[in-house]
Amino acid sequence: MLTLRNIFADAFQLFYPHVCTGCGSDLLEKDAQLCLSCIHDLPHTGFAAIPDNIVERVFVGRLPLRAAFSEFYFSKGQLIQHLIHQLKYKNNRTIGHYLGEMIGNAMLQSGRFSNIDYIIPLPMYADKEFKRGYNQAEIICNGIMEATKIPVMTKNVVRSYATETQTKKHRTERWQNVDGSFNILNPEKLVCKNILLVDDVITTGATLEACGQLILNIPGTTLSLAALAYASK
Repeated sequence: MLTLRNIFADAFQLFYPHVCTGCGSDLLEKDAQLCLSCIHDLPHTGFAAIPDNIVERVFVGRLPLRAAFSEFYFSKGQLIQHLIHQLKYKNNRTIGHYLGEMIGNAMLQSGRFSNIDYIIPLPMYADKEFKRGYNQAEIICNGIMEATKIPVMTKNVVRSYATETQTKKHRTERWQNVDGSFNILNPEKLVCKNILLVDDVITTGATLEACGQLILNIPGTTLSLAALAYASK
């Protein structure tokens, strides 16, 4: 027999459908973001548990890192690109938080990201963040914090000026584009701290390198990196 609760739930689903962010299916559990099929299709890298992985090799000779990884491989036209697009351009902060929790759980399972003092999102220029309404890297960081309980530090590492899009630039051009674009307002808060710097997608790593070098100029500071996805050049 249908109860009043069942009828209300069916009506709510009809007018405000709760569907999978990945494929649009309504075959998913209450409060879930992805259906079981999309969860199965996520392109996990396993890099969190692998020393000298592809992401770490991107930064060899550029940044002295404790560890680095991406949780997923990035492929154009595939599920992970769609999810990142939802996060960055469709105001879907929930999916960013959800994927951030996956990063955090991978960190916990790997054992290679212990003793992190602060999680820092790669900052956006203030005007761009204002127009978007949020920094997608900060949303990811909040998901990592949910899983790991490591505090997120915002508003200390900032972007000093707007830069051009990196999409069509070569590695050297990307570095020149972002060099000097970051600033640390209260560096004393990072002295002798182990920092995890977080971004959404790693390609050449130029932006993370520019920000990471500034952080590593602070005495006693160590650095690790994490990202949602790695896109090969």
